[in-house]
Amino acid sequence: MSTSKGLTDFLKSIKGDRMLWSVAALLAIFSFIPVYSASSNLAYLNGASGSTFAYLVKHFIHLVLGFSILYATHKIPYHYFRGLSIILLPIVIVLLIVTLLQGTTMQGANASRWIQVPIVNFSFQTSTLASVVLLIYVARYLSKIKDTEYTFKETILPLWVPVFLVVGLILPANLSTAAIIFFIVLILTFVGGYTMKYTGAIVGIGMLSLVLFGLTAKAFPDLFPNRVDTWISRIETFTQDEQTKEQYQVEKAKIAIATGGITGNGIGKSVQRNFLPQSSSDFIYAIIVEEMGMVGGIGVILAYLFMLYRIAIIVTKSETAYGRLLVIAAGIPIIFQAFVNIAVAVEFLPVTGQTLPLVGSGGTSIWMTCLSLGIVISVSANNEVRSIAEAKEKEREDNQAIENPLEVLSETI
Repeated sequence: MSTSKGLTDFLKSIKGDRMLWSVAALLAIFSFIPVYSASSNLAYLNGASGSTFAYLVKHFIHLVLGFSILYATHKIPYHYFRGLSIILLPIVIVLLIVTLLQGTTMQGANASRWIQVPIVNFSFQTSTLASVVLLIYVARYLSKIKDTEYTFKETILPLWVPVFLVVGLILPANLSTAAIIFFIVLILTFVGGYTMKYTGAIVGIGMLSLVLFGLTAKAFPDLFPNRVDTWISRIETFTQDEQTKEQYQVEKAKIAIATGGITGNGIGKSVQRNFLPQSSSDFIYAIIVEEMGMVGGIGVILAYLFMLYRIAIIVTKSETAYGRLLVIAAGIPIIFQAFVNIAVAVEFLPVTGQTLPLVGSGGTSIWMTCLSLGIVISVSANNEVRSIAEAKEKEREDNQAIENPLEVLSETI
């Protein structure tokens, strides 16, 4: 009885958009099926005698920690994230610098995106945290200047220097994440009413900086050892159709999707999981389609589209510019990352290393996705409080009208 009461009290303590909570929980629960199936090749390769249970437990722990972060974050009033972004921005910049200096290889993946914490033997992908913090910071600044007159020069230091600094530190090892961050920043500036002329100038500066960076990396390969080669080779492979490791992965992913058909080969019956090195993370969508067919693949896409729909609802219900921009800053990257992952699996984009949010394995990705969802739900919870207050005020006015019908009639006449 006490357990049932405790569960009831816990469910009552959950605030915000219940639909968004539900779709996030369903994706997390669903993820156990493809992760358990796709991890079998990793179990054999790592000498675990073919047992995938350890990977399933690890994924379960990541999800538990992630949803704990989500729950804790959604309890924080969203206006507190203004100050937190200012405090955390210099911290994540330092972390990005440290990561570039001590980046290590994780299961053969490109290495300058992970930081190792030696005391607890813990690895963390700093770029994902940096992206969340930076986008919140940009949302804060844009809401601050929304109704003021400003010049391009006035916005360079407080807005664009942090953006280029964070993106520039992420770029050498993780082009896709850097590109996604910059693209979301541009969306925020558009929604936030930032002058289009200034935005165009920033895009030009960004493209020029990227070209100069690429030329420098090609001219001085020792300047950025093993950090730029990966993303340059991926672009070349995508455009020239060379037979490389990345092309091998994409071909296996396409075979998995093609053999899945309408209903799939059955759960646990994937063949290509034995050939895809990142089958439980980067290419998990291909395994889903192979085992569950087009039905499973479309179902996953619809889940993310529904999540996007709920995010849009929260944006429209937000009464402050900061609330709207904050939801876009925290919510849109999740959807964008999901469709980038799916696009890679069908060879619509070059290999990026982006996991499928809440479905693919990976602790940092799950935790930062849950952090972002917590921020979005925090805004929706505030909207609910406002709606309840407005409803109570309307009810009070209606009660007064009932008590004084002659007065209301006279005012109407």
